[in-house]
Amino acid sequence: MSASPSHPHTGEPAGGAQPAAVVELEAGDLPAFCPNPKMPVWNSHPRVYLDAVHAGGQLCPYCGTLYRLKPGTVVKGHH
Repeated sequence: MSASPSHPHTGEPAGGAQPAAVVELEAGDLPAFCPNPKMPVWNSHPRVYLDAVHAGGQLCPYCGTLYRLKPGTVVKGHH
């Protein structure tokens, strides 16, 4: 399965496509990774870590889930 192409800077789906799902994170949820603990085991793929801080969000390259920070979230100590 291939993920939809995404914008190289924002991680948003290219061409107006909708992500498979959206996960909004708080600072305590970092580092962001997919699959996340709420996803069913049967639908699992290799774990990947995603930059949800600097890019404004990022798509998982396997399943297309968009990970982004909740509006107003302040992140301290991450680079």
